Amino acid sequence: MKTSHAAPCRHKACLILLVSALASAMPAAAEVRLPKIFTDNMMLQRDQPVRVWGWADAGEAVSVALKGTTVATKADDKGQWALELPALKDGENLELTVQAGNSLTLKNIVVGDIWICSGQSNMEMALRPCLGAADDIKAADLPKIRQIKIKKVKSGQPEADAQTATPWQVCSPQTAPAMTAVGFYFAREIQQKTGVPIGIIDSNWGGTRIEPWTPGEESATPGAKGERSALYNAMIHPLERFPIKGALWYQGEANGGEGDTYYEKMRALIGGWRKQWALGDFPFYYVQLANFQAPLADPVGGNGWAKLREAQTKALTIPNTGMAVIIDTVPLGQSGNIHPVNKFDVGQRLARWALARDYGQKDLVVSGPLFKALKLDGNKARVEFEHTGAGLMLGKKEGRGPVAETKGEKLNRIAIAGADKKWFWAEAVIEGNTLVVSSPEVKEPVAVRYAFEMNPDGANLYNREGLPAGPFRTDAW
Repeated sequence: MKTSHAAPCRHKACLILLVSALASAMPAAAEVRLPKIFTDNMMLQRDQPVRVWGWADAGEAVSVALKGTTVATKADDKGQWALELPALKDGENLELTVQAGNSLTLKNIVVGDIWICSGQSNMEMALRPCLGAADDIKAADLPKIRQIKIKKVKSGQPEADAQTATPWQVCSPQTAPAMTAVGFYFAREIQQKTGVPIGIIDSNWGGTRIEPWTPGEESATPGAKGERSALYNAMIHPLERFPIKGALWYQGEANGGEGDTYYEKMRALIGGWRKQWALGDFPFYYVQLANFQAPLADPVGGNGWAKLREAQTKALTIPNTGMAVIIDTVPLGQSGNIHPVNKFDVGQRLARWALARDYGQKDLVVSGPLFKALKLDGNKARVEFEHTGAGLMLGKKEGRGPVAETKGEKLNRIAIAGADKKWFWAEAVIEGNTLVVSSPEVKEPVAVRYAFEMNPDGANLYNREGLPAGPFRTDAW
């Protein structure tokens, strides 16, 4: 009698299929995961608790080890977890290990100061095409400078994680060409002058207004329909648990027709970021817009970006802010380019604020002369300034070179008016740290304007530290 094995084989096959089906129906165990801002080569903010957070299975035990310290927690019922490790003063080539059901190890971590660089295309502009950048790129073997680039993404709601265009990268001749040029020159100056490693979070988008970068509860009128806080939600909000040293901001062209409203929007942006980061009034340094378009031979001025620059100057009244004036960095033949190629001086001038305010170089002059007060005396008007440094002078700048004093020349782009509000180009004489302004056309002056126009080409008032005077007007007409 023959024995049949067909039935047991069929039963075994069915059992295997059943087990496979049940396995595929069960949810896979979630691997512990970190936000995309955590990568190899990253920087951690010194002197601040090291915040680490991420996702795992609900209730899963998670531990994080860094520089001999281990801290543990459990993921909540949504699979989210967060913890803090003690603040570090310094550290290089560190490893951060996250242990749960699986293990993650991030290598070559350095501790230093992290600055977020944001705004529109002049902050986005890479180092490669900039004036004099070729030599800077060749010498860019700077392992204590790191950068991460945030991807351009919009969102209608605050996002939990940022999308990244590139992970944290060590600055080198290979990576430097694509770095934000302003951020590179700022970071290089700070790092070389202080020895402190500098990290840059490059989060910007060309052509954008200020409104989409502002937190929803702080946001002023949206820049475009449907864009209220859209960039903030996707490109800033996910970063706010990550401690930083401060922020650099270069934006305004897209809001160029505004005046005092832009000041209010800067207040909302700065206040909103500071509130969300919860690190106090961290440093916020920004760039005043450069010259653009053809200059006009009109003493009235007030055209184009004149009032926006005025609003940017007013923003210096916001605590712990600083402004880089750059109206001398665009040669006349290049004034049609909305993307000036001299980003060296931009980064250097931003770095002055940080070196003086945040790195102990208190005697460093941070700015060129800024209008302080007007005093009237008969047919003359005396202008007083802040940030005169070693004194006022007339000067000229060529490319990236230092400003050269031009003795015997006349002050350009200075205008004066009487009560009739008729403006005339004026003569000006430097007396000490003041400017004495007059015109035979104005017997009783009441107001003065300097470089108050879209393209104040030839504006030549400086302090002896080689920093240009900021555009101003003493009237509110």
